[in-house]
Amino acid sequence: MSQSIPVSWSTVEATAPQVPVQPEKLSNYDLILHCQTGIRPDRVAFAELLRRYQSHVDKILYHLAPDWQDRADLAQEVWIRVYRNIKRLQEPVKFRGWLSRIATNLFYDELRKRKRVAPPLSLDAPRRMDDGEMDWEIASDNPSPDDDMATREFYEQLRLCIADLPEVFRTTIVLREIEGMAYEEIAEITGVSLGTVKSRIARARSRLQLQLQNYLDGC
Repeated sequence: MSQSIPVSWSTVEATAPQVPVQPEKLSNYDLILHCQTGIRPDRVAFAELLRRYQSHVDKILYHLAPDWQDRADLAQEVWIRVYRNIKRLQEPVKFRGWLSRIATNLFYDELRKRKRVAPPLSLDAPRRMDDGEMDWEIASDNPSPDDDMATREFYEQLRLCIADLPEVFRTTIVLREIEGMAYEEIAEITGVSLGTVKSRIARARSRLQLQLQNYLDGC
């Protein structure tokens, strides 16, 4: 997985009273309530939310824009939007999904902007880190890929196959399989019909299955 993207506080200032207890001992729900109390979000409570969920934002942006060099700036903008709008969150228990939508919507906003001013980015470039290694964290009930070489090679091939997916398929797979979002949420974020979302996910899965089967047959 990519290294955690640091988020600067230089553009996110707050002057509200501090959380009276240690923030790390508070639940996510209580932290959000602290952020929703007062004129501005409580800085300490918000900093703790950022600490807990920063890697989540980093992962989303890494999967959606693996070859963008300014993901740190995008991550910071995500948290600025969260800071400005957290009082509007009516159901604190849904914070994680709300945060995911902010990050994904920001990605789409930036993508549309770039398409207007620059040629499209290559969507077939493999997801490679600066050290040349690849990573795609996928939840699984199976043993860790580090436990045996065969499994590790299979997961690397899976990551390569996902990286080769066209953007629209890649996005739906990330939102569905990595973020666990409902089809309706994906449709709202991507601006397409529910049927289109289901079709894209089915086609992406079919393509991945075919590519992986070809890989296994060649082993």
